[in-house]
Parts: sequence; structure tokens; C-alpha cells
Amino acid sequence: MSGKPNKGPPKDVEKKPKLSKAERRALQEAQRATKAAGGGKGGGGGTAVGPGGKNTTVPGTGDAVATTSPVGLSNDVQEFSHLPPYREKSPADCGLTLSAGAPSGPSPALHPSVLALGLQYADGSVRGANARCKAMMGVFKDVIRDFEPSPGKILSQDLDHTIKSAFQHWTTKCRTHSVSMGSAFSFLKSLVAGLSRDITEKEAKEELTEQIDFYLHERLDFAGKVIASHAGKKIRNGDVILTYGRSSAVETLLRRARDDGKNFRVVVVDGRPLLEGKVFIRALAGHGIPCTYILLSGLSYVMREVSIVFLGAAALMSNGSVLGRAGTATVALAARASNVPVLFGCETYKISNRIQLESITGNELGNPDDVKDTGAGTSALDDWKDAPNLKLLNLLYDLTPSEFVSGIVTEMGILPPSSVAVLIREMNP
Repeated sequence: MSGKPNKGPPKDVEKKPKLSKAERRALQEAQRATKAAGGGKGGGGGTAVGPGGKNTTVPGTGDAVATTSPVGLSNDVQEFSHLPPYREKSPADCGLTLSAGAPSGPSPALHPSVLALGLQYADGSVRGANARCKAMMGVFKDVIRDFEPSPGKILSQDLDHTIKSAFQHWTTKCRTHSVSMGSAFSFLKSLVAGLSRDITEKEAKEELTEQIDFYLHERLDFAGKVIASHAGKKIRNGDVILTYGRSSAVETLLRRARDDGKNFRVVVVDGRPLLEGKVFIRALAGHGIPCTYILLSGLSYVMREVSIVFLGAAALMSNGSVLGRAGTATVALAARASNVPVLFGCETYKISNRIQLESITGNELGNPDDVKDTGAGTSALDDWKDAPNLKLLNLLYDLTPSEFVSGIVTEMGILPPSSVAVLIREMNP
């Protein structure tokens, strides 16, 4: 009696284990590293370190591939396994090889300024939406100035490839780009694409450099001054102003209000692990502004005397929610519970077309070792990596829902969160 043929896999063939998103990402990175080690030729593969320090076999070759395993295994926290795991970046990871016996110096395809800034992004030397954007555009000026077009290629296309390579290097090997960096990069790409085919190399470089300077002046520096002017109208003599961490927009508006002769006191709330408020409060005190410094745990005790809250923003979503340094949403929630108005200072170039409802879908993981370091020498968590059931999570951002936002101070004026979508339509007709 004949039956239907069995189309399923043979019983003696072992099924491949199902990988998580983080494991698949680690496998892809190992495969790319294998290709790079083999000069881009096919047939690469080997053994790589996957998530959790496990060995992952890359099919196709017997050569071992040395890769950097994720530090802290923050991606093992189930709710955040979709986020790229934090990895400590060495100079070699960021494109520089400084070890003895290896070819030293920068990659010939990238400008030295690109590699230097990549290291600063990776180690946190350049931090903050405005600072990262300014540094990026400054490096692009160096790239454009030293750019030499390839013979027989169109200038705009060749230059476009060069700046894209730099941006891709930063985002893939150093740190995920911010909304501010993405907006500025899109602006530069549109400038390069709009270059005339008849323009000379010298004229193109002068035009692009001039437009970059104009962008930084109009969208960052001048915008910050206008925001300070709008926000200053909300500050009265005798006010107690509360802020969190450190924000360049908030610092500018507080300095401007003090220079205008207004008398007020500032409460700087700070949180671990960055403790950016320490630098911020020194700058304010040096400008003659009376200040009080507290940690986030003491927020509820001072909120009763606060008149208004000013906070900084890393990005503004189209639904009116605000992405900010982790802890920002806690401050806004406490202010809302105490009926204290909350104003965010945010330049319009930080506006994103995305809609985000929570802090889980889109976020960034920081170094988990920063969580255990208290600055007091030894810590009870020093051996946390050896504890099988202990994981540390260091989220860099949180999302403040629009209902906790009283207003958003931009260079266009003070807007309610519901008007962000309208502003996007006006800015992009």
C-alpha cells in the first residue's frame, strides 16, 4: 500500500535552535567581522562570542574570530533584549589600531577627525544632543575641506558617499546617533545632493561650509537665545526654579534671566550614574545664581516650594511626548502631582516624526558597570558578573508623556504638546 511521501525533515537531522533577537544580532556581527578579517572574500566563518558569553559557530570556515563580548549582558533583561547590548569600545573598535605589531593609524577611507570624534562618542567625552550635533557638523567641515574628489566621478555623489561613510562609522561602531544628529545629517545630505554639476570644487566647499555655519547658528545658537527670551517671561522675582541633570537650553535661559536682573533660586536635582548636575550647579553658582543641590530621591521634599520646572529634551516626538535623560519623567510626574507647571526647552531641529508611547521600544543601554560604581571605593556589586541571577540595567533615556508637559519652549514660541504635529506640518510643507 503506497502512502503520501513524507515531506518533513529526516528524523536524524537535528533542528537548529531558535535564536533570540540579541543572539541573531551577535551572529550577524560575527559574520561581518569574519568577512572583514578575510579581506571581504567569501567563505568566512568561525567561532564567535555570542550573547551571554556563549560560543557561536559561524558556518563556512574553521578560522576563529575574536570579537568583543557584550559587557554587563544588559540585553539579558527580557524587556530590553531588542536593544543593542552595550559594548565597551576600544580604539580598535572605533577604527584605530594602536597596539604594537599591528598596522597603526587611521583607516585610509575615513578622515582622522571622524575617528577621533568616534572615540569621544564612545567614551562619553562628548555627551548631550546639542554637543554631539555641533561636534559632528564641525568634523564634517574638516571632511569637506580636505575632500579630494575621485577622477571621473560626479562631485556631489562622491562627497555624499564620503559623509555617509563617516556617519555610518559613528552609528555602527561608536554610539547610536541622536535625533539631533539625524536632523543635521539629513540637512547636510540635501545640501550635497543639491550641488550643481557645473560648480567647481572650491565653490562647493565654500558653499557647504557656509551653510553648515548658518545651520549651527540659526538652529542651535540663535534658537537657544530665543528660547531663553521666551522662557524668561515665565520667571518672576522670588521664584524657585527646579531643573534636572544638565541641559544647555536650560542653562542658557537661566543665565539670561539672571543677566536681566531677575532674582530667583534654582534647585538642581541630580541622579546617578552620570551626576551631570554637579557640573551644572557649579556653572550656575559661578554666574551668581543661588542654588540648591539634591538627589532624585529627595525630590518630593522640595517640590512643595517649587514655582516652576524647566527641563531639557533630547528629542520631541510628534505626539507631544518628550525623550530626555533617564529620570526626567519622574521629575515631571512629581511636578504634575504637586500642580507645578513643567516647561521643556527644546530646539525645533530635535523634533522627530516618530510617535513613541513608552521608554521600552526606543531607548539606549549604557555601561552597566556605571550603576555599581558609587565613587566610594568598593561596592557590594563589584562581583555582580559572577552572580548568575543578577543583572544590571543602565537605561540612558526615558519618555515623558504629553499629559505631564505644560508647555514646550521652542524658538517658535511656547507651544502645548498637542501643537507639535501642526508645527511639523508647517516646517515640512
